[in-house]
Amino acid sequence: MSPREFFDKVAEMRKCQRNYYSARRAKNPDGQREWLGKSLALETEIDNEITRVHNLTAQQTN
Repeated sequence: MSPREFFDKVAEMRKCQRNYYSARRAKNPDGQREWLGKSLALETEIDNEITRVHNLTAQQTN
């Protein structure tokens, strides 16, 4: 993933998180489920990319 793709993915994740909390405040359970699911999927992608880059940089220092 390029730095720009990472940035865009994080921005999308934050949008989903904000929408989740908006749905939660509005007591909209369907919206909460939808945005939470999207948010968690994006968080997993971000976490995987962080792990991938961490592993690459760790290999380079050895």
